[in-house]
Amino acid sequence: MKQREQKSPAAIVLAAFGTTYPATLEPILAMLHEVEERYPDVPVRLAFTSNIIRRKWHARATDVNYLREHPAIPEQIYTVKNILGVMADLQNEGYRRIVVQPVLIVDGEEYRDLAVYVQALGAIRTHKPQWQPFEKVAIGKPLLGSFGHREQLGALVRALKPDIDDARAADATLIYMGHGNEHMAQGAYYELEILLRREYNIPVCIGLVEGLPDFETVREKLANAGTRKVLIKPLMYVAGDHACNDMAGDEEDSWLTLLENDGYQVTPILEGLGQNPAVRAIFLDLLEQAAQQAAIDL
Repeated sequence: MKQREQKSPAAIVLAAFGTTYPATLEPILAMLHEVEERYPDVPVRLAFTSNIIRRKWHARATDVNYLREHPAIPEQIYTVKNILGVMADLQNEGYRRIVVQPVLIVDGEEYRDLAVYVQALGAIRTHKPQWQPFEKVAIGKPLLGSFGHREQLGALVRALKPDIDDARAADATLIYMGHGNEHMAQGAYYELEILLRREYNIPVCIGLVEGLPDFETVREKLANAGTRKVLIKPLMYVAGDHACNDMAGDEEDSWLTLLENDGYQVTPILEGLGQNPAVRAIFLDLLEQAAQQAAIDL
């Protein structure tokens, strides 16, 4: 009698852009911990998509003074790999059913490149199926901009209510700085802004570091908002370099400086979306959806 084929074990990869700021590792590690808690019997690995950020952590791994000054940083941060390296390690350890969940905000360049890597590995076919490196590979959706993202949009609008409450209490316009890129997914930012305004009846402006809507778009909307107070936050998973410098830095071209020069009273809040438990819950749901759609039992 032919023996029933055993399924190979499954694993999860959490893929983040990464950050070089030790203080902003917290949202990434919190997401990692919550995935491990939901799937206690499944190995969970971390990948950083940014080459520059990975190289920086690898260099710090041999810096004795840095290690001494930052004892709380986990070892895996110093040895973090890209998605190719992490998936190769898992395959070498016998895991051939992989679910990759990005903690990326929109279905833009960064997500598309990640998806190409993941899908290419999953598409490898050998002459004999038993020698294929992977049985099944799945990648979860980003927070916004993918096909049928209205459910995530609604969840994000609800998750951002604490920001709305802070702005309302301060009688201020709420401004979000997103990253942006040259991909058509930019429309997700416009959609989010419209839904936030409709849901909460408060002035909200979203601008991007790259592409439209840009800072000038924010300026134009502020002029019609009827308030001289502004709360400004990053619409990014972590409050990293862009938030600390482009948004809230003291350089002459930072959004904080430009708005203050325009006469606004500006309060920057250096908290990324990943510090919001309700936002992390959306990513957890997207991970579960990806596994179910690929019939990967976690």
